[in-house]
Amino acid sequence: MPDILIVMFDAGGNVPLTLRLGRELRRRGNRVRVLDHEAQRMAVEEAGLEFRAYRNSPPWTPHEDHGTWDLATTLLAVMTNPGIGQDLLDAVREDPTDLVIIDCMLFNALDAAARAGLRHVALFPAFFGCADGMFRHGPFGIVARLKGLGPRRLWRQADLALVCSDRELDPAGGRPHDGNLVWTGPVHDAKRPAIGSTPPRVLASLSTGGLPGQHRVLQNILDAAEGMNVELVVTTGPALDPASLRAPANATVHRYIPHSELMPTCSAVVGHGGHGTTFRALAHGLPMLILPMSALTDQPTIGKKVAAAKAGKVLRKTATPRQIRDALDELLQVDTYRTAAATLGARIRATDGASAAVDELLALIDR
Repeated sequence: MPDILIVMFDAGGNVPLTLRLGRELRRRGNRVRVLDHEAQRMAVEEAGLEFRAYRNSPPWTPHEDHGTWDLATTLLAVMTNPGIGQDLLDAVREDPTDLVIIDCMLFNALDAAARAGLRHVALFPAFFGCADGMFRHGPFGIVARLKGLGPRRLWRQADLALVCSDRELDPAGGRPHDGNLVWTGPVHDAKRPAIGSTPPRVLASLSTGGLPGQHRVLQNILDAAEGMNVELVVTTGPALDPASLRAPANATVHRYIPHSELMPTCSAVVGHGGHGTTFRALAHGLPMLILPMSALTDQPTIGKKVAAAKAGKVLRKTATPRQIRDALDELLQVDTYRTAAATLGARIRATDGASAAVDELLALIDR
């Protein structure tokens, strides 16, 4: 039985995607272990995977309400501090593995795996083009290179760079790329297109992390829905207390409801441009209104790509309730958006991204 070690951290949408791959690997008869922060133990074990906690990682509390600077510096420490790399080497020394799958943002672990000669994969849970752009030109990449952890070098050194996204929408999809780079399609759970209800149901959900300004944006979305002929369902995630938001009569606010239960009966989704929520919505053929919450992430690019495909609209996170209401009205009334989203959804559903990714991983073990 092949032994596989996954090295990850909670960056929001990467968690369900990575655990989905872990479950599929286990279903196919592999032993799967996960190295992560202690806070992730329950989620990992509920997925049926073995768990081991980091011992030397800097603290990471993504679901707290961080300021921009605090969030950036804390994230940078997790990405570049040598502690996670040491934890990886300790885990493999105590219990050898056939393959290590490492989140593409954990430069410390990628470097440790390469130096130790471990067969390893850099896992991209979103657009490669966004990661490459952010870490080539942005502050994270600059600091990483100063620490000798150049992202491009680390990704090239991996035996496989696995991109779990749509190559046609990925900004890097049409460019020349390194030979170890493979796109497998988005990981999603949509079996068929959504069938809307009456009145139209709209799901609104922003990041599960504590990004600055989320409370204000969610309240503006709720205020926008007041008086509209829609049923608005808001999920806040762990970073916000639902009771802190004022909901109109046609809206409900929940900390958590599985989006896989809501989207099949929705007519549109309001989100922040996170890869996971966006591609789950598109896989259901749902048009999107995207309000990117952070310029330091892939959210603005994902929003632009959805808008360019005519499958949604983008507003600034400072948009007023009136602007949000007008944009949502347009999404629900203009057939162009539904048609484009339906076309994208059919293409995404045609590929089982999780199965394709696991095929690539197991083929690497067999080489």
